[in-house]
Amino acid sequence: MSASASELPPFGRSVPGNRWDLALADAGSSNDGGGGTGAGAGAGADARAGNPEPRSVSVIVVHFEQQSELDRTLAALARQTHPAELLEVIVVDDGSRAAPRVPPEVRLLVQEDLGFRAGAARNLGARAATGDVLCFLDADTAPEPEYVSRMAALPCLLPEAVVAGHRKHADFAGIDTDAAVEVAGPERELEEPAWLADAYRDSRRLLDADDRSYRFVIGAVFSCTRWFFDQTGGFDEDFLGYGGEDWEWAHRAWLAGAVLAYEPAAVAWHDGPDWAGRTAADADSQVHKNDETLLLSRKIGVDGSRPRALRTAAPDVIAVLAAAPSAGAAFVCVDSLLEHLPHASVVVPDEHHRVFGSDTRVVPASRALPRGRVRIEIDAAVRFDRPEADTLQRAVSEVGISDLGAVRLGEHVVVRSERALRRTERWGAAAAWRTEQRPDATVRALPGDVSVAAHLGGWLSLD
Repeated sequence: MSASASELPPFGRSVPGNRWDLALADAGSSNDGGGGTGAGAGAGADARAGNPEPRSVSVIVVHFEQQSELDRTLAALARQTHPAELLEVIVVDDGSRAAPRVPPEVRLLVQEDLGFRAGAARNLGARAATGDVLCFLDADTAPEPEYVSRMAALPCLLPEAVVAGHRKHADFAGIDTDAAVEVAGPERELEEPAWLADAYRDSRRLLDADDRSYRFVIGAVFSCTRWFFDQTGGFDEDFLGYGGEDWEWAHRAWLAGAVLAYEPAAVAWHDGPDWAGRTAADADSQVHKNDETLLLSRKIGVDGSRPRALRTAAPDVIAVLAAAPSAGAAFVCVDSLLEHLPHASVVVPDEHHRVFGSDTRVVPASRALPRGRVRIEIDAAVRFDRPEADTLQRAVSEVGISDLGAVRLGEHVVVRSERALRRTERWGAAAAWRTEQRPDATVRALPGDVSVAAHLGGWLSLD
């Protein structure tokens, strides 16, 4: 089903899966012979070769007590190659003791000092922005002249694109704030975090992104369309310390249908080392990192981010049992499903909910659940045999990756990616997600007179 007109993006197109390279190729920009994915070409450079229509950009700069760093960043923004009439700069001050000084052409917004609230500051800037594309920077991260053009290029083609820029590090101590960062940066360059560089290389600039690739979107250097930012609901303002708010947003963006891309040629220079380098000698650094990870584990349900055994409020897999011929059949179906997927939440018909006691994973159909990463649709009660058979788990882990949107297991079970569903709601068939049929003899329909005792005792036979 297609989305309503108000939910449709105002420009651009969709691509299957995370194939941002297809948009570049269609724009006539695959100059490297590989659809724009070669190591020597950037997504923005390729897109500009295809001459997408330049659109208005709002650069949102978050600041707190960093006047000299802000001066450098604003000086760098004044030298951008993006058309000046299509560029808006907004500085959001996160409660500094004195509001920062900005040039007359820069908009200044101030929020009250209630702790480190980067997410709230970015939301404030986004609400005030007028540009089609939002480009987020931190005050201590100064962009090279082509940064904005490169960061805006892919979102001008793909309204669901979320582009990670290339944050480099330099020691700018003693360097004039008006100095060209593209010259001063390389002269004073510091080491980049190897884990991030490796991730971008191994994923082919996020072309091979998966459910954990949210970790490679850095809040200090990313862009997206204003339309898509609104679709995500913006940043979670529960984050009141350093870090985490960007990863939580990027994960929700992925579930909402984001196309993740990394633009290596969009360089912005951070004044000082990476967070790990700044906190290496800090005895409390692990405490701070643990606080961030614990909050994220409550908000991101995907395997590798959520607790390994503890329950979390964040939905990941939501199974919906549409009908069952008896309470016993509903019980066997849900019990066998949760044996395979203990972290799942299950929606059951209201009339059968009573048989599940106090298990909070099972809720009646009359109670609305948030969308997770995967939806399992079960149109008739089945038993999922043998947890060691990995057909169901494999489908759950694979949908939403590449262009695989859904997997049908036998006659009664469909495993769907919510990411694919969101994209299909907007674009219809143009979203081009693929469905696979996988025969699975371990998924068996249940009769109404199924023996619950035989199921619990381990001797139930459906032959």
